[in-house]
Amino acid sequence: MAKIHICFVWHMHQPFYKDLISGEYHLPWTRMHALKDYYGMVKILEEFPNVHQTFNLVPSMMVQIQEYADGAAADPFLRVALKPAEDLTEDDKRFLLRYFFQAHPARMIRRYPRYGELFDSWQGSGQDFNRARQLLHPQAMRDLQVLSQLAWFDEEFLHNDPEVIRLVRKGSDYSHDDQALMGRKQREICGKVFPVYREFAQRGQIEISTTPFYHPILPLLCDSQIAAVAHPGVPLPTPFRYPEDARHQLRTAREYMTREFGVAPVGLWPSEGSVSDQALALAAEEGFQWAATDNGVLSRTLGRTAGTDETCRTYNWSQEGRNMRMIFRDHYLSDLVGFVYSRMGATEAASHFLERIRENCAPFLHRGESPMVPVILDGENAWEHFDQSGRPFLRELYRRISESSDMAAVTVSEAHQAIPPRTLTRIFPGSWINSNFDIWIGAQEDNRAWEMLLEARQTYDQVVNSAEGKKLSEEKRKLAFEELLIAEGSDWCWWYGPEHFSDNAPEFDRLFRSHLANVYHALGKAPPDELSRPILVTLSAADHTPPSSILSPRIDGNNSSYFEWMGAGCYKPDRRQSAMHGAESPLVQLLYGSDRDHLYLRLDLTELEPGLRIHLTFDTYECDLTLGQPAPAPILFACQKIVEIRIPLALVRRSPADLPRLQFSLWRGALPLDAIPSEGSLELLTADHHEWAV
Repeated sequence: MAKIHICFVWHMHQPFYKDLISGEYHLPWTRMHALKDYYGMVKILEEFPNVHQTFNLVPSMMVQIQEYADGAAADPFLRVALKPAEDLTEDDKRFLLRYFFQAHPARMIRRYPRYGELFDSWQGSGQDFNRARQLLHPQAMRDLQVLSQLAWFDEEFLHNDPEVIRLVRKGSDYSHDDQALMGRKQREICGKVFPVYREFAQRGQIEISTTPFYHPILPLLCDSQIAAVAHPGVPLPTPFRYPEDARHQLRTAREYMTREFGVAPVGLWPSEGSVSDQALALAAEEGFQWAATDNGVLSRTLGRTAGTDETCRTYNWSQEGRNMRMIFRDHYLSDLVGFVYSRMGATEAASHFLERIRENCAPFLHRGESPMVPVILDGENAWEHFDQSGRPFLRELYRRISESSDMAAVTVSEAHQAIPPRTLTRIFPGSWINSNFDIWIGAQEDNRAWEMLLEARQTYDQVVNSAEGKKLSEEKRKLAFEELLIAEGSDWCWWYGPEHFSDNAPEFDRLFRSHLANVYHALGKAPPDELSRPILVTLSAADHTPPSSILSPRIDGNNSSYFEWMGAGCYKPDRRQSAMHGAESPLVQLLYGSDRDHLYLRLDLTELEPGLRIHLTFDTYECDLTLGQPAPAPILFACQKIVEIRIPLALVRRSPADLPRLQFSLWRGALPLDAIPSEGSLELLTADHHEWAV
């Protein structure tokens, strides 16, 4: 009987944060996600034995986890978290306040009342150390040290580990013994990661695939000029052509995974789904049997839009006797999980997901064919935005799949066994993001990074092949090459260019340059001066300008006159992405202002789509406005070329002394598209609160 085969591929990855010369881990995120995601994402499957999945593990991440489990990894974040609060220096306290609130405020920080209280105090101080004196006494510091770590603990331990449960229930007033217990539990949890993958792989419930060792963009290592195929005319740096490095990254990844898990992986998620004919040929030669990328790449390969009929199939890429089985990520369904469902209830999200799958696959089943639905996404970063790290959603989803008669969750290899492939004789060179390589090359910062990498790579070749290089110890030569391989990783250029933002971007910049500097140090050379200077250019975040005059625009949905919105307040959202790459916000800008009686809002959207719903939330009022439909009284609402709204001020604030606080979200049907701002509310300055109106 025909059945829907759902292939979940969870990609587990963090950058390589360790400096090989100093031994220091510069950022804590591998450890933090080891506490929250890597173990629990597999362990939850124990409740659903018929749900099979594929986990893609990046070797450079696994090396770091093992060092944390062995107690061999040191990072400044963990050191400060474990230091007795009474011994904290002023620099330590500044470090704590700067970095230890780096968690989702609603889902992670406010889940713990004392942590939320400390966060509010820090925000209330304007994030000014000198104004945050109430946070600096030892008990407040220790509570922050403990709770900032507990917030990352996996649901499995929060609900089932008696020692962790006791720490959570205590809630505040933690002791030094509590602090030490928190540190011991971290190492213990890290130590459970490898065993749980081995256990579930041995029982056949999961398949383990991998990625080139340090997560490089393989096609760009082979030939950086290939970026021009997907984006003709893109400015590119001096060509970087080292296919031997790409092969080495593939080979060492497969060797490492075989050594650690006892079985050679047959599957490959090439970093960021980045493929080319040359990259696939190398992977096939190194023993990989299947690979995956995005259906945007499939569209460009086929020369037409890859809809459900094309996406829900397996393929066989074949060139010159080399073969690679392929699946192509359902971009829409995967992004629903990664970027949308966190803003919905667990039952509602699971229902929507499976309804879309059944709707998409109905023509296959009607023909008596079994479709394959490839859902491939980051297995860690998304869960920070979900209630309880997404476990209620996953349980509801897995339960429904387990109880259904028309679908099954299978590994990628199981899907290939069940579904005959179509043939591909070529692959379009691109990644899962826009079917090109623009995230990693082409922008000024990206290109500068590639030039620095190329210079270091050429220096390595010159030295090791020279008479001077013959005197270089094997240890130093290996160290220099390993640092080059690390610098080839995709993560550094992820943060260069205009697309992404992180509070840790300066640290990523310094870490990339330190890896390159280490190449020169290992070779006995002085690093170039340019490695001492940042590559990163400071980027602007969300822009909020208050109003400068009284407004009274005509609400007709048209930009009737430039002058009617002159002097309006303006909010422009941050167009950059964070660690996850999702769809851009449809909001271009929000203009607002007021007269004595009314608040006026104007939304400029990239597309005025009939049926698009705007949900407005104030402290005292909320409503839905749908494009093409009338507004509820007493709201005045119009949309032609722009969206214009008039709301009585008395409706949206408790008293004339208060300022309206607004959050609004945009919805397409049952799916949330965006929330503005992503955290908190916008405080809207009104005419009766400004000197120009007095």
